[in-house]
Amino acid sequence: MTTVPGHDEGTGETGVAGRFASFRRIVVKLGSALLVDRETDQPHIAWLETLADDLARLRSRGVEIAVVSSGSIALGRAALGLGHGALKLEESQAAASIGQIVLAETYTKVLERRGLRAGQVLLTLFDTENRRRYLNARSTISTLLRFGVVPIINENDAVATSEIRYGDNDRLAARVASMISADCLVLLSDVDGLYSAPPGDDPNAAFIENVDVIDARIEGMAGDAGTGLSRGGMVTKIEAAKIATGAGATLVIGSGRRTHPIRAIDEGARATWFQPQGTPGTAWKRWIMGTLEPRGACVADDGAVRALRSGKSLLPAGVVSVSGVFSRGDAIVIRDHRHREIGRGLASYDKSEAERIIGRHSRDIESILGYQGRAALVHRDNLALNDERGRADEAGRGNVPLEEDVDGQAL
Repeated sequence: MTTVPGHDEGTGETGVAGRFASFRRIVVKLGSALLVDRETDQPHIAWLETLADDLARLRSRGVEIAVVSSGSIALGRAALGLGHGALKLEESQAAASIGQIVLAETYTKVLERRGLRAGQVLLTLFDTENRRRYLNARSTISTLLRFGVVPIINENDAVATSEIRYGDNDRLAARVASMISADCLVLLSDVDGLYSAPPGDDPNAAFIENVDVIDARIEGMAGDAGTGLSRGGMVTKIEAAKIATGAGATLVIGSGRRTHPIRAIDEGARATWFQPQGTPGTAWKRWIMGTLEPRGACVADDGAVRALRSGKSLLPAGVVSVSGVFSRGDAIVIRDHRHREIGRGLASYDKSEAERIIGRHSRDIESILGYQGRAALVHRDNLALNDERGRADEAGRGNVPLEEDVDGQAL
């Protein structure tokens, strides 16, 4: 079923499973040009209401949703009377600080009317490039999703400078999708997908419905067609597709120039689908196993090894010793009692703290350390076993924490 642009009658199920039916965690990105009315410098509330209907529809299916949204500078500059011209850095930062409040309030209201709660997350480049901050951000967003919250994510333009900014939310959205092991990223755009040439320049440009591999030919099709409010274009969307598909997510480019844009794509409206290279679970484990340099090691007893191989976390009670110099978030090697490597994982504690809690029950951690820490020394979501190389592991998605991992956190 193809949705006619502008069609907005109802939001009920059609009986069709939908193209998003197989996805469990979806990131939706929209830019300023879709969100902000350039004539009034106010949010497109009527359009946003239909998008919120679409998000509620997906949530009713059990899909976890995160939104990466531009718009803070566009909304704030209007409040400051800065017009539509280029802004100085300090003007952009001031506009963003005002616009972030307006943006958060707008999403809160439209989502609350559908029984959904919004949460705000502001990120900078450092938050996705620095390992420890990356893992903390991953944990925060994953926890919000676990509580049924819709995180509204934006670059923290109020403090970001040219040296520490993404500059566009397409790539930020791809990093977020990778960070939280999303299996789909939807980029709502001014256009309905990728063409063999910019359609505004070439009336004979052919629409590309499916992309299996992003090669030089696909990259050559992208043209920079950003609007006055948007810093992006098809070039940045292709870059985002590389990041997202490399992390195991399907990436979709579709038109946001219609009401109910997500429902339209779900029901068959024209869009370009970039196929994932692997799964989010394997991509995350590959990063842990093959990219990070281990900073330490631990020896697990036989019971703990059996628990790990059955899909559980590494609890302090099952650890015999730790070595090396590592901090929370660092990779450590996990060995059995014969000192054979069985896998690698991300430590939930600094080495000095780990030494104090090994061999003890998780319920004793607070009395030992003086604060309520994580139940696991290495949470199963951040664990890659040697026999998991090259295959998917749904436990790596971080959606369903084990009962023993009472805090349900990644680190």
